[in-house]
Amino acid sequence: MAKGKTETGFKFEVNDNIAEDYELIEMIAEVDENPLVTPKLLNKLLGTEQVKALKDHIREEDGTVNVYKMLAEVKAIFDSLSESKK
Repeated sequence: MAKGKTETGFKFEVNDNIAEDYELIEMIAEVDENPLVTPKLLNKLLGTEQVKALKDHIREEDGTVNVYKMLAEVKAIFDSLSESKK
């Protein structure tokens, strides 16, 4: 398992081979044309429990989960994974 932590303090674990998963790559490619794929992509990347934890991590005081904060966290996770591969 690859482990990491985003700048905001969210700790995550992903399968070591997830970056090489073709289905994940397909979802990433599809996101630009169909942003509604994002939840499926997140579940593939992190699993349902970690997605729930991530949503709680960035949840606003009014109970909403800001999409831009979510996407920033996902970018940070991918950046962390690419750094760990170097």
